[in-house]
Amino acid sequence: MASNMSWGAFGKATELRQRILFTLGLLIVYRLGTYIPVPGIDTIALQSFMEDAAAGIGGILSMFTGGALSRMGIFALGIMPYISASIIVQLLGAMWEPLKQLKKEGEQGRKKLNQYTRYGTVVLATFQAYGLAVSLEAGELASDPGLYFRMACVITLVGGTMFLMWLGEQITARGIGNGISLIIFVGIIAEIPAAIAQFLSQGRSGAISPAVIVGVILMVIVVLTFVVFMERSLRKIHIQYPRRQVGMKVYDGGSSHLPIKVNPAGVIPAIFASALLLLPTTLSTFSGGQGGPVMSWLLAYFGPGQPLYLLFFTSMIVFFTYFYTKEVAFKTDEVADNLKNQNGFVPGIRPGKRTAEYLDYVVTRILVLGSGYLALVSLMPEILRSQLSIPFYFGGTSVLIIVSVGMDTIQQIQSHLLAHQYEGLIEKSQLRGKRGGKNKSKGPSRR
Repeated sequence: MASNMSWGAFGKATELRQRILFTLGLLIVYRLGTYIPVPGIDTIALQSFMEDAAAGIGGILSMFTGGALSRMGIFALGIMPYISASIIVQLLGAMWEPLKQLKKEGEQGRKKLNQYTRYGTVVLATFQAYGLAVSLEAGELASDPGLYFRMACVITLVGGTMFLMWLGEQITARGIGNGISLIIFVGIIAEIPAAIAQFLSQGRSGAISPAVIVGVILMVIVVLTFVVFMERSLRKIHIQYPRRQVGMKVYDGGSSHLPIKVNPAGVIPAIFASALLLLPTTLSTFSGGQGGPVMSWLLAYFGPGQPLYLLFFTSMIVFFTYFYTKEVAFKTDEVADNLKNQNGFVPGIRPGKRTAEYLDYVVTRILVLGSGYLALVSLMPEILRSQLSIPFYFGGTSVLIIVSVGMDTIQQIQSHLLAHQYEGLIEKSQLRGKRGGKNKSKGPSRR
């Protein structure tokens, strides 16, 4: 594959270069937007408050928004309202009959579901933005509290979220990779240098022992290696194709493999689980201790490293791993139908319903390992962080996102390069064929 990624091939792939530049341009716009502040924020008071919250849920929120929340930028809500709306629509699509029918209508139904997701994003973002504005006033972080501040905050934050959603859709359609995942990916990457600098600074000051520093570095290396290994792991199912006759000739049947990843859902379950954990605690972080007993309870028991937090996080990861895989990532009925239409079959298994049942059985067993892997990687850094008292947020979800999105994006780039090379080979062969035909027609006939 290294030869496919050569600079020569990349230099000739004009469309790929345009897609990459388009993606980079939109991601730069996103990063610039994280530094544009919401009107009416007392930046000095906000900075002091976020320093106190950086080690808790505020650190998680800031990580997922690329630091926009800590600066209270126009993208402070990030893309999380869109992800939360996607969760709701997909859950309803699996349980509510009208949405089930839409999912069966193909491209037209998918467009309607996307439209419902956008409506849900507006509703959730409005709710979160208004609650955040009220909480900012309660925490004395607004320079001029009142109706004008609340309206300006809601309009700015909702507009920022909708703009991010549009950026993600444009990257997916006209760029490289999944736009929403890349936005989260870039936000996490952008915060890593500051986190490393803070970590090393505290090591120099003696706040963190050298043993802890070495332990954290080793943990990161081990987790990264483990994630890369698991993301590349496959279960191959043997597929056989029967003999076929074309005219008087009989062609032998071929065989291939159906690859099933250990983690077919990718990083989506971890993102969904994080979104659900962040949804009820987003506002409580900014309540300034005035959110009432419910908010206080959420902060006490749903903070990173707390037993209830870990239990709920694990349950949500396992649930979304199974749900997203079977409803979106790997629909066994569709795979079985496609194999049947292509005259392919699993040896010893009848095509159609029996094949779908067999694939469902295999996938269910694989997901036991896949969901356990996701839960382990997501929770292990959380537990170690709370035990070692590391004063900034570091989570396995971030590592999963970085590795998964990075690998998927590189794979897409390689696919574009391969497609470009194949197109070039086809054009060359066609050109040689035309030249050969011309030479034969122009050749003199001798007797």
